[in-house]
Amino acid sequence: MKKLIILSFTMLMVTCLYSQTAAVFYNNGITKFKQKDYKGAINEFTKSISVNSKLAPTYYNRGNAKYKLLDYKGSISDLDKSIEIDPYIADSYLLRGNVKQDLNDILGATTDYNLAIKINPNHSKAYYNRGLVKYRVKDYYGAINDFTMAIDIKPGDAAFYCDRGSSKKEIQDTKGAIDDYLKAIEINPNYANAYKNLGDVKLSIEDYIGAIAEYNNAIRIDPKFADAYCNRGSAKSKLKDDRGAILDYTKAIEVNQNLAKAYCNRGISKYILGEKDSGCIDISKAGELGYSYAYEIIKKYCQ
Repeated sequence: MKKLIILSFTMLMVTCLYSQTAAVFYNNGITKFKQKDYKGAINEFTKSISVNSKLAPTYYNRGNAKYKLLDYKGSISDLDKSIEIDPYIADSYLLRGNVKQDLNDILGATTDYNLAIKINPNHSKAYYNRGLVKYRVKDYYGAINDFTMAIDIKPGDAAFYCDRGSSKKEIQDTKGAIDDYLKAIEINPNYANAYKNLGDVKLSIEDYIGAIAEYNNAIRIDPKFADAYCNRGSAKSKLKDDRGAILDYTKAIEVNQNLAKAYCNRGISKYILGEKDSGCIDISKAGELGYSYAYEIIKKYCQ
């Protein structure tokens, strides 16, 4: 009996030691993840799993680190294992849905977001991300409903309003879109994308001066915001300031050399100013980058 007690105590001590070791590796992984050392985090989580392979959070966090490194296959494998061990963690489905969305698996992503919501009906991120999927497939009304659910749960998140505004813009609810962008800016005054989107709405309703003001705000916050420069150039062109527009298109191209729209628009502005040869070179470059509209312009003006 005494030997049995000693043996049981020894086994308990070994179990505790293994458990503590797994926890040390796990905590090291969390620390490295927070430091954005994702490879280091994966190494620590793998060590933890080698000691204790029955903990869902370890697989979840290793899957998250792999996702950060764009290892989508490895990430899904870890998240599958996390869900196998504990199928009631909503965040596991949420993250797997994000990976699938990046892989353009729209149905798979939607299914995972649905499961996350089923487990946690108050998961604002699950509604929000499902709304992003619906926006991608042009189900704008469905997207608005999901963004609204996210806002009802967590009304202080600027991104929820910003993306709902973009959905409203697509259904020509201009006032609703503007209101949502303004709310996003009220929550986060340094939200460059909200200013840019607000500028886009004003550009669409021919408030070119107002649009330029919003693009100025976006660029002030993010001086490398290529789309904001490009669209500000479009607003200047509408105001017959094609010299100013060219400067903005050129800046957009400096930031993003593959921004086809900027080449095309710069080419059109050059053409308007009588610089046909240089303009047609820009328009041709836009076509090379996949901007199909450029070829229509070439046929019309550059033959």
